[in-house]
Amino acid sequence: MNRDLVPVRFVGVGAAVPETVLSNTDLSRIVDTSDEWIYTRTGIRERRVLLPQESVVDLATAAAQGALTMAELAPEQVDLIILCTSTGIDRFSTAPYVQAKLGSPWAVAFDLGAACSGLVYGLVVGSQMIQTGLYQRVVVVAADALSRVVDWQDRTTCVLFGDGAGAIVLEAGAGDPGLLATELRTDGQGGHHLTLAVHTQAEMLATGIPVGRYQPQPLVMNGREVYKFAVTAVPEVIEKVLFRAGLTAQGIQGYFIHQANQRILDAVSERLGIPKTQVASVLERYGNTSGGSVAIALQEWIRQGRFQTGDVGILAGFGAGLTWGALALRWGRF
Repeated sequence: MNRDLVPVRFVGVGAAVPETVLSNTDLSRIVDTSDEWIYTRTGIRERRVLLPQESVVDLATAAAQGALTMAELAPEQVDLIILCTSTGIDRFSTAPYVQAKLGSPWAVAFDLGAACSGLVYGLVVGSQMIQTGLYQRVVVVAADALSRVVDWQDRTTCVLFGDGAGAIVLEAGAGDPGLLATELRTDGQGGHHLTLAVHTQAEMLATGIPVGRYQPQPLVMNGREVYKFAVTAVPEVIEKVLFRAGLTAQGIQGYFIHQANQRILDAVSERLGIPKTQVASVLERYGNTSGGSVAIALQEWIRQGRFQTGDVGILAGFGAGLTWGALALRWGRF
């Protein structure tokens, strides 16, 4: 890393999931599936879903509040909020709603769209804002309500996803950097394998001029192709980050990888030559919560005392776009 840049610290993490639980047994009453079929293929037992009166803004705000509490910072001290979401409540931008609900009147707020890679992308962008001296404190939130965009009759997708949010607080520091290395990638050639598309429907105005009207479509995924992509791309990007940071795979205290499928997590650990226990997993209870899953897993390990101040970790995301990326960090105010 460039030593002339302002050092970044990762000082707080928060997570939020809805209270309502949807189990595999519940899903077996909706589609032709079973707990055994889902668990053996994904590692998922249950997931959380928002009730109709609840909002992704509620989840994002709760996660951000939790991260600020851990960082011992007040919402008024936040300079920038980056909301990484694919299911915002306003197509123009949902981040300002989070800014208002959080109570951060001086913070700039904007949305970032990178699907399940969102948190990692957002952390890299937020870090750049700090490294260049523009902002001092940044909250990066990844929040999605995927229960609202799945086809509940498509058992290849509806069994995978849950609602949730995760947030990480970044701040300017001094001395050695907390951000050790990053790598972001995109391959639009594979974007059709995982989509949340908006189709255009033709409509004729009274003037005779044809116009198009957007018609949202449910989430569609080619699971086989996404799996093939993930088990190759994710280890490669992690290996690049390790190389750039001068680290070894075995020397990392925790790997926090997007929680899409337990088979993918196991394949990544095998490729890196590390024990499966070195890779955090919260899939069984929450399913695939999109970009927030990385922070949800990180928070759980910190709460359990398995990841502490000064420890070095890898955060990695992958998903629609296709997008993927990873970063190496040293946690806390060390």
